[in-house]
Amino acid sequence: MPKQNKSTVALPNDLEVVVTRTFNAPRATVFDAWTKPELVSRWLLGTPGWTMPVCEMDVRVGGRFKWRWRGEDGTEFGFTGEYLEVVRPSRIVHTERYDPGDVGGEMGDSVVTSTLTETAGVTTYTIRVRYESKEARDAALKTGMTDGMEMSYQLLDQLLAEVFVKTE
Repeated sequence: MPKQNKSTVALPNDLEVVVTRTFNAPRATVFDAWTKPELVSRWLLGTPGWTMPVCEMDVRVGGRFKWRWRGEDGTEFGFTGEYLEVVRPSRIVHTERYDPGDVGGEMGDSVVTSTLTETAGVTTYTIRVRYESKEARDAALKTGMTDGMEMSYQLLDQLLAEVFVKTE
């Protein structure tokens, strides 16, 4: 049985949240799961009961994305942004603007830097989110974002096991 991975969360300064997680798959495979909308919409769901009816991604420098989630009660929220750097399979940098819809408040813009490294077929994924202010960072944390990220990462573990990782 594969080891159960869990995210670690760090607050290195007043503006940033850093989340690190390992996945039992090669980094090119994990990179694909982060950059192909047909895969992202299957695992980036957070709390049970949410769907991702909008997952538009043009993953290239200057390309844009739009993500929108919907709860069972019809509640919605989303994110939009632009890709600033895309280096397959090791790095993605993008801007991110939160659209609170029916959930939460204003969090301003952020810059998200994702790095993927691989050792012996295990990928370490690190996401660094830099907010415009401490207040924006703290508002994001109050939404339960890191708990939702871990729930999504558990779904990604399942997707990687089902779709990509060959069991012996």
